[in-house]
Amino acid sequence: MANLIKVHGSQNSFFILDQTKLKTALTDDQLRKLAQHLTNHQTGVLGGADGLLVVNKPTRPGALAQMRVINADGSEASMCGNGLRTVARYLAERDQKESFKVDTMDASLQVRREKDFAPDVPSFAVEISPVRFNKEALPFDNLGHDRLLGTPVPEFAPQLTFSAIAIPNPHLISFVSQEVIEGPLLGELGPYLNGDNPYFSDGVNVNFAHILGPNHLFVRTYERGVGFTNACGTGMSATSLAFVLLHGDQGAFDEPITVYNPGGMVKTVVHYQDRRYWVELVGNATFTHHIKVEEADLHQASVNAENCTITATGEQVAYEQFIRHLPKFNLSQRN
Repeated sequence: MANLIKVHGSQNSFFILDQTKLKTALTDDQLRKLAQHLTNHQTGVLGGADGLLVVNKPTRPGALAQMRVINADGSEASMCGNGLRTVARYLAERDQKESFKVDTMDASLQVRREKDFAPDVPSFAVEISPVRFNKEALPFDNLGHDRLLGTPVPEFAPQLTFSAIAIPNPHLISFVSQEVIEGPLLGELGPYLNGDNPYFSDGVNVNFAHILGPNHLFVRTYERGVGFTNACGTGMSATSLAFVLLHGDQGAFDEPITVYNPGGMVKTVVHYQDRRYWVELVGNATFTHHIKVEEADLHQASVNAENCTITATGEQVAYEQFIRHLPKFNLSQRN
């Protein structure tokens, strides 16, 4: 029997598959089909998810393992901050380690166990990098600029400014009023920039942020390849970086920033060291269910309630108790 784990970071949910435990690894095509099957919110096991996190043997010296991120639509993301926290926990428990590196598409990233956010709410800190601002890294074009950093973009929306940061996933960020973040604009702009459009040829994650006070943000994300999501780790990291760069009177380098999202809350710390930016993302790594299934059914993308054994961990109850005490935000468009 093979094992899957249903997990989430700030209720950005995934299935973890450790391919090093299989007799035969899935092909890329099989992984795409499995991700599309598992994540379907109508027909997928346990109500689907936002993506599939695949654990492989490391590809770079010094790393413990590799993480691949397959989105709900079958595309592959460079990285996933919320997902990396859950993979970090899985590897920490699998190999009995507290601090190590995990290979992602673009880099080996440092991860470590952190103090629990609350009783039975395990927390991990993960490095989010590399950071790039040039338009080729996103990529974008036809906007009359080589980079966007607090830049008016009338093609997208009147009176708003935008920043474009690859960290390493491509992110478009705008700091907006509560009225705008609760309104329909993100639901219009996100699908447009991830469809056939003349600006972002590969699509882009779109983040709207509302400044709540010094070192406090609320971030809402329309995620490339997923749609509205409860949280996006690289999105909150990119937004935190834009926050300290553009709003230095409110956001500070090397200090914890509290970032609320529709699924809960994380902490970020923005660093500038050796002429490079990087962000530390700290948040929950919750395991909700363990799933046992025949390996052949994974290869066939045929995992359903009838052919697998599902065991709940009970951790979701503790997580819901934790977020019950967080500030409430009235999001009319909340997914």
